[in-house]
Amino acid sequence: MTRFEDLLGTDFEGNPTDDVDDVIYGGYDHPEHRERVADLIRLLDDTSAGDQHRYLACLTLAAWGEAEGYEAVRQATSNPRAVPWYDLVMDRKFSVDCSYGQFSAAVADSRELAEEKNNSGLRLETFRSLIHIADREYFEEKLGDYLDEAVVRACLPDIHDVVSQGLTSLAEGEQPRFDLPTQLVDLANSVVTVAEETGVQMVLQILRAAPSGRTMAHAVAAVHRAVGPSKNALADHLYLNGSAHVRRLLADRG
Repeated sequence: MTRFEDLLGTDFEGNPTDDVDDVIYGGYDHPEHRERVADLIRLLDDTSAGDQHRYLACLTLAAWGEAEGYEAVRQATSNPRAVPWYDLVMDRKFSVDCSYGQFSAAVADSRELAEEKNNSGLRLETFRSLIHIADREYFEEKLGDYLDEAVVRACLPDIHDVVSQGLTSLAEGEQPRFDLPTQLVDLANSVVTVAEETGVQMVLQILRAAPSGRTMAHAVAAVHRAVGPSKNALADHLYLNGSAHVRRLLADRG
């Protein structure tokens, strides 16, 4: 059995598996996942190992709330396209790398283990680093909705900054490789439940800059999350400017 098969190709009952998710999610229910951590760190740091194996080691460590996994993700965001596994995990819709969305999902799922291991602060900072690249890298709809309220409150300035940076790049005529306006709206939607007026104004700013049908459809989530006066302003904007599909989405949940 190879090192990879031993670490990520064997579940916690000792059965071989071709699905790494069996190991990752199995680790949440099996404290003995900690026995694999040191070897996973060595695999992650081994430049002679395969790129996919190193990527999966990083993903697993982050999902298990390990400091080394969080740090590896944060280091990756400093130069997102320089990591050895970049373009290994591709999104089918836009044919671009979507590994950072996978990391975001792993960090989101790591919440309880991060608390157990006293790594909640590192988890927060990892989310902050992921938010910082949301104007450049595609998250496959696995960022905005994956941020819990405590993370959103702590990262409000970061969300505001990346939305502003994304809008600036669009205004300057840059052509993103994916649907950037919709990704920015998803981020702004996450703000609505903790700072409603701020979040709604972000959504409206994005819609006015890039009013595509898909972006408007995603913005409906902000209407359903809002409870104050800004709810009606956004709903009116979407109703007047959106498609029949957008109007149906507005009506579906009242």
